[in-house]
Amino acid sequence: MFRRHISRQLAAYCDGQLTAEERQRADAHLGVCPRCQVELDQIRFVAAMVEGLPIVEAPQSIRSSIERALDADVTLTRARPIRSWRFATALAMALVVIGAAYWYFRQQPKAEWAVVRLEGTPSVGSSRIEGTTRFAVGDWLQTDAFSRAKIKVSDIGQVEVEPNTRLRLVAARPAEHRLALIRGEISATISAPPRLFFVDTVSSIAVDLGCAYKMQVDDAGFGLLRVTGGWVSLEWEGRESLVPAGANCRTRPRIGPGTPFFDDASEPLGRALVRFDFENAGSSAIDAVLSESRPRDTLTLWHLLKRADAGFRPRIYDRMITLVPPPSGVTREKALKLDPETLKRWKEELAWTW
Repeated sequence: MFRRHISRQLAAYCDGQLTAEERQRADAHLGVCPRCQVELDQIRFVAAMVEGLPIVEAPQSIRSSIERALDADVTLTRARPIRSWRFATALAMALVVIGAAYWYFRQQPKAEWAVVRLEGTPSVGSSRIEGTTRFAVGDWLQTDAFSRAKIKVSDIGQVEVEPNTRLRLVAARPAEHRLALIRGEISATISAPPRLFFVDTVSSIAVDLGCAYKMQVDDAGFGLLRVTGGWVSLEWEGRESLVPAGANCRTRPRIGPGTPFFDDASEPLGRALVRFDFENAGSSAIDAVLSESRPRDTLTLWHLLKRADAGFRPRIYDRMITLVPPPSGVTREKALKLDPETLKRWKEELAWTW
């Protein structure tokens, strides 16, 4: 654990530039240091505001005051054109800032959620959950072998916390609702626009795309995502698995998400994916996946096409078009070169079979 505050590491932490060991140490420090957690929240808030700043209309009183100032200044334009231009520019910038602040303070929820006991004696921090309990940013929630709890995620959904689970509330703001799941199991049901609700684990980030799902993490950081409604994007350092309802995805520390597969996929296919994703198996694992694939398993093959070495791609492509004919515009040449637009179009057509 860091002995001092980690302010200088927080930007790299947010950008995913720390090593796995450094991130674990930072997580441990953030769990016990309110000051650094507040700084982290501020950094994330600014980043979210810059990335997703909406176009809003400022109150009429602000607009009127700016118009009066511009009218008064226009009489000086001929004598002092540069000053007038600078004044107008400054006012325009001020309008953007004021409008953003106005939207933020109108929309900003409290930096806390509500949590209730379902069974046993779950706790927030050192306090047992009694009735409806405050669950604030930076707080840890823990269940033992006999307890369960339910979290109200602002006004966008809920999370049920199963026994032997430890998690932390990382962020609660309009552009980001985020939990960190250290171990255990949660069931999330979210009704909101995509990419508002996140669950961090040691090996991946579950990004809600409007869905319901279960996420399990064991003591070693091995995870399993099961989606029961909608879609989830499981992400880690540029690696992404898109998981629809009825499908699963494993995840491992220092590797990230594996290849998605459906609940009813064959056991040999599932075992082959473990070997391919996490044990560096090559041709034999791919052969097993290809031979076990059905039309629905093009979900798995579409992801496999992007992850397999170039020498394996022709076999994967040929199996995919045998199972489901490609749509217009998807050519062998572009698919084997992993052309982004081609893969996107193919995924959108294949999704009807998933």
